[in-house]
Amino acid sequence: MKRIIIVFGLIIGGIFTGFGLYMAARCCNNPRYESNDLIGYAGMLATSSLIFIAIKSYRDKHLGGFISFGNAFRVGAWISLLASTLYVVAWLFDYYLFLPEFIDYYTEHVLYMEEVRGASQAQIASKAEEMAEFKEMYSNPLFVILVTYAEILPLGLVISLISAAILKKKPKAELA
Repeated sequence: MKRIIIVFGLIIGGIFTGFGLYMAARCCNNPRYESNDLIGYAGMLATSSLIFIAIKSYRDKHLGGFISFGNAFRVGAWISLLASTLYVVAWLFDYYLFLPEFIDYYTEHVLYMEEVRGASQAQIASKAEEMAEFKEMYSNPLFVILVTYAEILPLGLVISLISAAILKKKPKAELA
């Protein structure tokens, strides 16, 4: 089980990290780019689907084709936690060492996207205040860690729950 968790956790975490660092650099290089949240979330979902493959592989190769819901969820949750932790650690290094001005660029990007969506000046001003509060909170490293985990971990846990529900399989003797 440990090997499956480590291999898939590192693969998923590596993909998330690469994509996340690419998007952060893109935002800092051109805060007025037009992002596509749908593509971003679809990519996260596709990458997270590897959790399903990991649980199925563990069930079929190591448990004779049978796995309980709890055991399946446990494997998926550990993979999600490892992948998320890799992502968080990479972001902390990138943010504090290379992109300390990220929030300023991100704020410019968010306000630009509000303009693109046709927001009024009052809505944009309100969003600017919200982003100023966010910047203040983001000065706390614990908040940075929590926000970064919140970007990735919940999706992994949901995928783990769904995968566990689909892949649970008891031996015939236990079905009766």
